[in-house]
Amino acid sequence: MDDYQDIRDGVTALCAEFPGEYWQKLDSSSEYPDKFVAELTASGYLAALIPEEYGGSGLGVEAAGVILEEISRSGGHPGACHAQMYTMGTVLRHGSLQQKARYLPEIANGNLRLQAFGVTEPAAGSDTTSIKTFARRDGDKYIVNGQKIWISRAEHSDLLLLLTRTTLKEQVTKKTEGLSLFLVDMNKALGNGLTIRPIATMMNHHTTELFFDDMVVPASAMIGEEGKGFRYVLDSMNVERILIAFECIGDCKFFIERAKEYAADRKVFGRPIGSNQGVQFPIARAYAEMRAAELMTHEAARLFDAGEHCGAEANMAKMLAADASWNAGNTCLQTHGGLGFAREYDIERKFRETRLYQVAPISTNLILSFIGEHVLGLPRSF
Repeated sequence: MDDYQDIRDGVTALCAEFPGEYWQKLDSSSEYPDKFVAELTASGYLAALIPEEYGGSGLGVEAAGVILEEISRSGGHPGACHAQMYTMGTVLRHGSLQQKARYLPEIANGNLRLQAFGVTEPAAGSDTTSIKTFARRDGDKYIVNGQKIWISRAEHSDLLLLLTRTTLKEQVTKKTEGLSLFLVDMNKALGNGLTIRPIATMMNHHTTELFFDDMVVPASAMIGEEGKGFRYVLDSMNVERILIAFECIGDCKFFIERAKEYAADRKVFGRPIGSNQGVQFPIARAYAEMRAAELMTHEAARLFDAGEHCGAEANMAKMLAADASWNAGNTCLQTHGGLGFAREYDIERKFRETRLYQVAPISTNLILSFIGEHVLGLPRSF
């Protein structure tokens, strides 16, 4: 499938130091995996997409995806740190030389974390062009007011990639205009116009709401040109879909490996349960679905790394991989029976974690709508 075996071996070895018990404890107490993220950073994996001149590895999205896939396959939860990778597309392609020189070396060495991506709002949901958070120009700064929701890792990030309106939707010719992107220093903003409120969820995803009340952001924090932010953020969205697809492939492999081992070892009525087609066939189907999704995921990553259009492939990869991981999780849980619900086996935790990707970062229905309209040329459905 790829030539990243050295990366796979390295990430697997690192993850072996953080077994299921580590993740179980964090899950039960809703804690952030600081030690794991620190080790991942020290090993250079979280700087995979940062160019070498800024202290990173200068690798592509496919390599970054392999890193996240192996974390998932090993039983870990890459959702704690994946934003630092998928926001790189926007920063690298559209950030100024000054911004890159200021932040990228510090992100690469772990002194700063870029783990928060502020787009979604309560009234807008996936309709990004309808966001209401507004940044008003005031001399050499912007004053931001509004609210974001479902922003993960905000309490554990130093920087926030924030999308706002700088021109009201009613005042632009195209609804994608008038949106601007900022790289916000959260340490300066917190308590000075920025309030973070945690949201308790069914998985340990460190999710929050953000409230902006006259938050001051220097004009130098803007990524690219004013009003062009929607186009810039698309790079992050495509990378996000591709990387999430890799994580789902890793979840698939985790579930399939666990189901295969248990089905081969568990004996009922004098023989392994895996010899029964009712047990064997769902595992085989889960494997076939995983391989198909894996091929699409690598194709999407290849296209992005080559600088080619990949919107359709990124969306399809995310949908197919999320479906495959959810089906593999169901199969693994069913194969284990009652033991699948026991926390010590990690299956129920991974089952909850992978369920998220039917909904986020984009729901399956919106992906189907995108394919219908932009790939098949069918009439717009909304």
